[in-house]
Amino acid sequence: MTFLLALDIGTTSVKAGLFQQDGRCLATALQEYALLSNSPEKVELEPNTYWSAACTTIRQVVGQANVNPVDVRGLAVSSQGETIIVLDAEGNPLRNALVWLDNRAVQQAEKLKKELGDNVYERTGIPDVIATWPACKILWIKENEPQIFAKAAKFVLVQDFLVQRMCGHFVTDGSISCTTLFYDIITHDWWPKALKVVGIDAAKLPNLLPVGATAGNLTPSAAAELGLTIQTKVVLGGMDQAVGAIGAGNIGIGVISETTGAALAIQASIHEPMIDKTKQTPVYVHSVLNEYLFVPVCPTAGMAFKWFKDQFGGEESARAEREHTSAYELLDHLAETVPPGSDGLIMLPHLMGAFSPESNPAARGVFSGFTLHHGRGHFVRAIQEGVAFMLRRNLELIEKSGVEIKEVRTTGGGSRGKLWNQIKADVCNRPFVTLENEDTALIGDAILAGVACGTFGSVTDGVEVMVRLHEKILPGANVDVYEKAYQRYCELDSRLANYFRQNY
Repeated sequence: MTFLLALDIGTTSVKAGLFQQDGRCLATALQEYALLSNSPEKVELEPNTYWSAACTTIRQVVGQANVNPVDVRGLAVSSQGETIIVLDAEGNPLRNALVWLDNRAVQQAEKLKKELGDNVYERTGIPDVIATWPACKILWIKENEPQIFAKAAKFVLVQDFLVQRMCGHFVTDGSISCTTLFYDIITHDWWPKALKVVGIDAAKLPNLLPVGATAGNLTPSAAAELGLTIQTKVVLGGMDQAVGAIGAGNIGIGVISETTGAALAIQASIHEPMIDKTKQTPVYVHSVLNEYLFVPVCPTAGMAFKWFKDQFGGEESARAEREHTSAYELLDHLAETVPPGSDGLIMLPHLMGAFSPESNPAARGVFSGFTLHHGRGHFVRAIQEGVAFMLRRNLELIEKSGVEIKEVRTTGGGSRGKLWNQIKADVCNRPFVTLENEDTALIGDAILAGVACGTFGSVTDGVEVMVRLHEKILPGANVDVYEKAYQRYCELDSRLANYFRQNY
């Protein structure tokens, strides 16, 4: 029997999954890691942390499923976007990875915005030049760490780094590279003007292959570390949001999915990239060959909930450990005791700046309107409502481009929360649909691995086998309450935008 491995490298964890060719998930494993941050603008991680976590989780799922490693024919790798890793000529990291959340390159972003001119959106699909994009981070390294820049042989993303460790080849694809600011989403090649302005040439970047392509087979050394064999093909999965759209069955016009993981991301499949005449909606290269996605992204969604749990949920975390349950589920029980609208408490979930629909790297998180009456449950519910309000704003942005939204497929860890799903349905006044397996990036990776190995004839065939819908949540009695709260959220967000820009 053929088995398919999926590996997805997220912002705060690595997850692996092992699948049968009929779509059944045999095992999953997750390993978390703590990001390194010694200031509000700096977020890093030692690059080998990704490789160590990948080895651990892959060994775990193969061991749990008790399958013969020789039967694992395909391993597809996807990752977070924008996190940049600098390597020397031997492929060794020269410094910590600059994680996509890192905001230090603000001045470099302003410089690139001026020098690249007005056609950035038409070439890259990126609405605004901000510090997130790898081009800005590389320019920061050039200007602030010249000794590192001088030694740099390759600048790679997380997926590229792991693929090279697996098969020995420096390769990438348009799906993972489309938000670098130097990838042209129309020609599907590097953008010479951006490379020139940043001060690098294409030789410092991986070679481009189509998304879903086979990068090579595992090397003997990599196979030994991963507990696999050299018969396993390594497949390019693309960005986690794009391959996750495949895992949600979002491969055609009219399907909308959203992922509430560490970040919030909305995915809408489109054929033509330049249909948003306002140039506000981010356009990504889909992990489906020759297709595109609208992908508005908001940096902190589930991460805001995790922040609250870590800082103020000690009681729930201790109880969860004793009772072998989830601290998030216990916090949900607190939020369920609070009425819709959180008794006037509004939360802006901009803990690491704002991306979409308006870019504002200086934005900060806010709780507004709390009184002596408010307790921890109010704050939990306000976080969930704030993320739902942010989601609605971005759905409205997509609609302005002419994309019809009939229902939203909800994925990621946040989709496990029944209360949060109902809040989203009520706030957005649309049905939300859950999936039997919310780990859609793993499913999408498994589908691409299956196509590369010949298990599936196409991505569509793989979706028909592996994607299964679970439950539809309809808007309820709180739509009117949330309409008023949403307007208050929008007003607060608008009023504070300039305040943030002037003070942070």
